[in-house]
Amino acid sequence: MSTQKVKMVQILPVFMSFIVMGFVDIVGVSAGYVQKDFNLSDSLAQLIPSMAFVWFFLLSVPVGIMLDKYGKKTILNIGMAATGLGMAVPMLSLISSSLYTFPLMLVAFILLGIGNTIVQVSANPLLHDVTPLDKYSSFMSLTQFVKAIVSMLGPIIAAFAASKLGDWKLVFTVYAVTSFLAVFWLYATKVDETKIDKKPATFSSCFKLLGNPLVLLMVLGIFLTVGSDVGMNSNIANYLQKNFQLSLEEASVGISFYFAALMVSRFLGAVLLNFFKPKPFLILTTLLTIMAFVGMILAPTPLIGKICIFLAGLGSGNLFPLIFSITVNKMPERVNEISGLMIMAVSGGAVIPPLMGVVSQNMGGSASIFVVIGCMVYILFAGLYARKTA
Repeated sequence: MSTQKVKMVQILPVFMSFIVMGFVDIVGVSAGYVQKDFNLSDSLAQLIPSMAFVWFFLLSVPVGIMLDKYGKKTILNIGMAATGLGMAVPMLSLISSSLYTFPLMLVAFILLGIGNTIVQVSANPLLHDVTPLDKYSSFMSLTQFVKAIVSMLGPIIAAFAASKLGDWKLVFTVYAVTSFLAVFWLYATKVDETKIDKKPATFSSCFKLLGNPLVLLMVLGIFLTVGSDVGMNSNIANYLQKNFQLSLEEASVGISFYFAALMVSRFLGAVLLNFFKPKPFLILTTLLTIMAFVGMILAPTPLIGKICIFLAGLGSGNLFPLIFSITVNKMPERVNEISGLMIMAVSGGAVIPPLMGVVSQNMGGSASIFVVIGCMVYILFAGLYARKTA
């Protein structure tokens, strides 16, 4: 559809899949509540995001290969159904409180991770099919804006369910129902998938792309971008509690500052990328993110800390869609394989948060921010390289 007008009847159910994609960010606020419920250490609590994000490393490339064989729409629906199933698991604890166990929650997040991996690998290429090529960066930011709204609402819904309804886990009921509705909507919609005249993707064809320096740098960039994002998501409450002695409930709402900034950032990105080139935009937003993280370390009060958290989200909100679109637009005929590699790199969400948890546990609440600063310095280098090789 690179030269055709976007058909809203096709684009809307695809956008709905990005709402489901945003459900994975519930791991951040869940880590705080589960840690409190079961009296877990910082490092053990970070098993929750690890259980969700390790599947991006294991399944992304196989799912990318399956797109050629079974079609993006079919695979996307399977992913959303798996996500809904994962979100239904914690509902067992509503039947009996004795069913609420740490292993049960790990199972829920394993299923969420599997489903979300499939959704992320298949949704981005399907979006590529239903949007004009020259608008793909803008639409990527717009879908990430939609995802950010969901991510921002997650902690708010959980806090409301905990304070007003008596059980924070009711947020999973909302997520499960929404996931299954998204499956039915996309299933009932006819979507025109682009067919490219080339050999189907294989493991070999996917990993050979890493021989391209730009692809390799950008895949590692996604690894660190997502790792930093998940690390921020799951450590903001801990940062605010340890540095400013806030309660868990008040500190958890601080996560919504971050996701509100992501939402604003991605909306602005969707608009601005119609006028600015992606590569210099990537460099500028990375610089803003680095400055915000330094501000978090130096913040003397909770208000300044929250402002810096907001600025960090404002800067980092478009990193994923920028890196993804820059790479895909360089090699659009390899979109399925690139998507598999890029989403495999989302497994950074399983690596960076535990590292931040260990650093925080041993060196203090602010020390973990140095980890994400290091990630951003690498992304700045990757952005400068991408601009040089234009």
